[in-house]
Amino acid sequence: MENFNSKFIDIHNAAMSFNTKSGVFHALNDINLTVGKGEFVTLIGHSGCGKSTLLNMIAGLLTATYGTLLCANREIAGPSPERGVVFQNHSLLPWLTCYENVYLAVERVFGATETKAQLKERTGSALALVGLTHAGQKRPHEISGGMKQRVGIARALSMEPKVLLMDEPFGALDALTRAHLQDELLKIVAKTGSTVVMVTHDVDEAVLLSDRIVMMTNGPAATIGEILQVRLERPRERVALAQDPLYMEYRTSVLEFLYHRQAHPALKEAA
Repeated sequence: MENFNSKFIDIHNAAMSFNTKSGVFHALNDINLTVGKGEFVTLIGHSGCGKSTLLNMIAGLLTATYGTLLCANREIAGPSPERGVVFQNHSLLPWLTCYENVYLAVERVFGATETKAQLKERTGSALALVGLTHAGQKRPHEISGGMKQRVGIARALSMEPKVLLMDEPFGALDALTRAHLQDELLKIVAKTGSTVVMVTHDVDEAVLLSDRIVMMTNGPAATIGEILQVRLERPRERVALAQDPLYMEYRTSVLEFLYHRQAHPALKEAA
């Protein structure tokens, strides 16, 4: 198994509060987390537990109310190409082709230092990485939802980010497409050695993809309840893992945390 000792992302005593009409809402409290270079970490928990808020703090889209967040020993003070983000909504510009959507990101990051030929090569390589060379000249409305998400991943990877941040990127897709893209993501991460932090609500997805699963307590003032180390050899193959006792043990551990130790408030009320 790989050993992720380096603190590539380091979050120390972080908290996040929002001012609302009803007063101050404490979304996150006392978040302490490190992510090693090349590690794949998923954030999981019930709705409202602050998973996306934490991801947006790492992305620099939100500034922590308290605490510190570092990436590669530098303070996270705002958005940066070193932290590529893939949202559940692909966020592609509809009037541009798939190629142009990726090229726009490449040009923004490397336009001042590279030639047009180099920018085009980067764009083509990113689309090839997600298997979409053939769809480069199509516009978003001409391709499937799964292909749109792959373009979004290509766009993020094209900037050569130090960290890939993903907020339920496959949540809106059908089960078969979702499974296919999970498998593709495993291959891409193995090839690029990317450091990944991903928000998910899917237990099987978390176990399949992760080196560690960060389980969040219920909000408000949510925090990290438990971190599960996933010691499954890579490369991972979903059909083989379905019969793996260790896979089932990890799956059961996450389910027990979510549905017994952190039963959703709505479920408690219903009971």
